[in-house]
Amino acid sequence: MTGAAGPSPDYEVALVSLNQWQLAWRRFKKHRLALIGAGIFLGMVAIAIFGPLFVPYDPTFVPVPDSQFCPGSTTQLAYSGCPPFTPGHLLGTTGSLRLDLLTLVVNGARISLLIGLGASIFSAIIGTIVGGIAGYFGGWLDNLLMRIVDIMLSIPILFVIIIFAKIFGNGDWRVILIVFAIFGWQGIARLVRSLFLTLRTEVFVDAARAVGVSDLRIIFRHILPNAVSPIIVSTTLSVAGVIIGEAFVSFIGYGVNPALTPTWGNELTAAQDFISQGNWWWPLFPGLAIVLTVLGINFMGDGLRDALDPRSRE
Repeated sequence: MTGAAGPSPDYEVALVSLNQWQLAWRRFKKHRLALIGAGIFLGMVAIAIFGPLFVPYDPTFVPVPDSQFCPGSTTQLAYSGCPPFTPGHLLGTTGSLRLDLLTLVVNGARISLLIGLGASIFSAIIGTIVGGIAGYFGGWLDNLLMRIVDIMLSIPILFVIIIFAKIFGNGDWRVILIVFAIFGWQGIARLVRSLFLTLRTEVFVDAARAVGVSDLRIIFRHILPNAVSPIIVSTTLSVAGVIIGEAFVSFIGYGVNPALTPTWGNELTAAQDFISQGNWWWPLFPGLAIVLTVLGINFMGDGLRDALDPRSRE
């Protein structure tokens, strides 16, 4: 349509095509608790990576002079530990060896998170391979692999960790990580199997077979990308479970050796004998670190589950 002033402008609506991950990120940003959880978790990861570079003490160094009193105090016995905000010790010190608690918590974050992330990632890889093979090929191979999964699920993992830690690792954190990885993939395997059983009957899989695409390519290039969202969510949530599991076995004295490496779990173990002496800050801060980390991971996992669900609506 034209007028005295010339042709009228032709307004068009520019439609932006977003892929699956861009849509998921848009939905994730709208989930406030998920953003808070991601911030907490990423903050803990940053502390684990960079924190040991800035803390003033070594985790095995005794910073407090061999004196009856804490620095700047005339009442608190040094043997029971110095309270938070003692000069030079923001979170206080432990009892007995009088180690700097901030240094222990920061260094403990490194190993606790490494075990949680490492074991969860390795479990996800093993579970995805086993579940994908079982779900895609089916038949006797599916039955064999699922019976192996059932047998492994019947084995109490804490009992296995105790045996492996004492016989093979002597409290080495690498052994704990490997044991959690080896005995933690069964749930993801079942999840992936159920996804593959559904996806292998889709039209795009039949079309790929019709043009001669190999089974390996169909699994990794066609089916797996469509099943990756639940795998990511399950892996994320399993990190929290591994962190709690490591803290528990370390707490009962069968996890990571505190003489070799500090973790949040074995710091709680060492604090038991000093709680009755009024040293409340020693178990408080490692325990608070575990609670915050697990809470952040759970919030983030809930957000990922909603964001990666293709049926969700913005």
